[in-house]
Amino acid sequence: MNILINGVGGPTPRSIARTIRRYCQFDEVKLIGTDINPVAYGLYENDLYDQTYLVPPAGHQDYWSSMESIIKTHDIDMALVHPEHEVMAWSKRMTDGEAPCKVMLPSHSMSDLLVDKSKMTEVLKNTGLVPKSYVFDSDLKEFEELEATLPYPFWVRATAGSSGLGSLKVENRNALKNWLHINPGVKRFIASTFLPGRNLAVKLLYNKGQLLRSASGERVNYIMAKVAPSGITGNTSFGRLLNEPDLVNKAIEAMDVLFEHTGSEKHGFFTADFKEDENGRPYITEINVRMVAFNMSFAAGGANFTEDIIRLLNNDESFDKNYKMYEFEPGTIFLRDVDAEPKLMNEKDLMS
Repeated sequence: MNILINGVGGPTPRSIARTIRRYCQFDEVKLIGTDINPVAYGLYENDLYDQTYLVPPAGHQDYWSSMESIIKTHDIDMALVHPEHEVMAWSKRMTDGEAPCKVMLPSHSMSDLLVDKSKMTEVLKNTGLVPKSYVFDSDLKEFEELEATLPYPFWVRATAGSSGLGSLKVENRNALKNWLHINPGVKRFIASTFLPGRNLAVKLLYNKGQLLRSASGERVNYIMAKVAPSGITGNTSFGRLLNEPDLVNKAIEAMDVLFEHTGSEKHGFFTADFKEDENGRPYITEINVRMVAFNMSFAAGGANFTEDIIRLLNNDESFDKNYKMYEFEPGTIFLRDVDAEPKLMNEKDLMS
């Protein structure tokens, strides 16, 4: 198989490529990588990719001609698309016609809804699945209205973007004003009830109307956490692989509402992020239309969603299409660091 991986400078595509090389059971795979940044590390990982290309960004007039040329040159069988701008471009293309090769993506309407956290929160606001929230622009003037909705402290973040963009626990009005001032690149924010509990994730794989696979985990610490005021960089350094069917069911409940709202077929891979309140009740904070960077850690633990997706796109008749929630040995944790392969172990074996 010849597989195209977009955005190879990012940690998530790198995790996916390494999963294919390390944990997938395929006879022969060629990986072709692309990125829009000429200094992206992944463009030069010759031991990982068979060939890489610098391409225009999604939305550029030459983007599709560049993609189509690469797909034709390398006889690409499927693409694993993860940068959100490219997810939007590919899902839009699928709405207008056909993608240039096989791809596992939700509808454009679902992608558009989930890329903007405020839109998703609005749809789910009466379900009890999301925290109380308030959306505002960076030039906020109605502080009293916000404060009447959410007492301090509350959590604030950008409505779009990854890696904890614009995230901070805000203690008072002056802190909020200062935060808006030092984040001029963020035009729209969402404030939500501050949730002090566990930071959780549920992964869901749907295919042609059917939920096939799920798994859950916990983010405990983050890589380079000290460089972010919130302590959240979006890249987990220490996490747990969990067996929590109740949490998975909450994610499924939310997805059912979102699929119905958008009129979309149940299709694609999603990562639903939860945060617990002081009583341990989980609330959804965002749902990604893609895998996230600790995908390889799940694969190492036996939940190989990358292989699942490739087998589905390859029409593998031996793939078991009965629903399965991946389960892990109790106490399983993973440790990650910059550009390093994750380590799995049991938490009881950590040095005290």
